[in-house]
Amino acid sequence: MARGWESKSVESQMEDRQDEREASPARVAGRDLELERQRYSLELSRRRIQSELAATQSSLRRASLEQALKYLEGELAKLGQA
Repeated sequence: MARGWESKSVESQMEDRQDEREASPARVAGRDLELERQRYSLELSRRRIQSELAATQSSLRRASLEQALKYLEGELAKLGQA
């Protein structure tokens, strides 16, 4: 009777490992999807900042927008390396 229990336990463990292997690509796809969302959001913000830069006449506002643009470009560069 103990042998039957052991074989079922081993079989269960093997199925669990197989499930983990099959779930791994989904995690990678989810991570890639999240990176794409972040990239898209940063690019939209970048376009908005560039548009505001083109329209502003205030030197203080321009300096603030230029800093924001540098930050966004840095974040986009980080995502490009990931």
